[in-house]
Amino acid sequence: MFRDLGEYLDSIKARDPAPRSRWEVLLYPGVLAVGLHRVAHWLFKGELYFFARLVNHFSRLFTAIDIHPGAKIGRHLFIDHGFSVIGETAEIGDDVTIYQCVTLGGTNPANGVGGKRHPTIEDDAILGSGAQILGPIIVGKRSRIGANAVVTQDVPEGATMVGVRARPTLVQVEQYQEEFTPYGTPCSEVFDPSTQKLEILQCEMEQLQKRIAAYADGREKADDDASESKRDSA
Repeated sequence: MFRDLGEYLDSIKARDPAPRSRWEVLLYPGVLAVGLHRVAHWLFKGELYFFARLVNHFSRLFTAIDIHPGAKIGRHLFIDHGFSVIGETAEIGDDVTIYQCVTLGGTNPANGVGGKRHPTIEDDAILGSGAQILGPIIVGKRSRIGANAVVTQDVPEGATMVGVRARPTLVQVEQYQEEFTPYGTPCSEVFDPSTQKLEILQCEMEQLQKRIAAYADGREKADDDASESKRDSA
């Protein structure tokens, strides 16, 4: 057990340069939340739902992270900071990184049947701060979800998703091969497709305005020349 705990703490140190020792990592709210969730999930599987919820509420009070006791979590989950929500039927693979204010949210079927309502996050995925992953979708292995992205469809393996609604963006091969990229996307090199479209529209508007101004100047000059010709002929 202690060996597994040491490997878990080391996996977090490898993804976060802030801690100087394992002891610091033990104080992380994400570590406490995951540890208490293990207890709550064990109670949940034993159908001790009240006590599972009690542990869940205690965890949320002290960590600001809400993990439903029914959620399935793999090895070495790193929740950096807090204020994240993980729903009942969510499934999280191994070595997943979740930054602050992320929601693994569910749908509310009209027929009232619960079923699979929350997303499945596969191994080595990175969810940037503020990302909203909604519905029973699959986020593929090694995929990256940019900050504040809203994901409502399946994410292919290795894809980088940005924007609202989230769309894939191109990532250079050498970046894809990196073992870990903080916050999921290299912010200086990857752009939001929606922002790019707005910038293109702005450039087109500026070009049209210049052409209209040039056309107006030409008309004014032509009118002035015509007036001078009439005065000369008179």
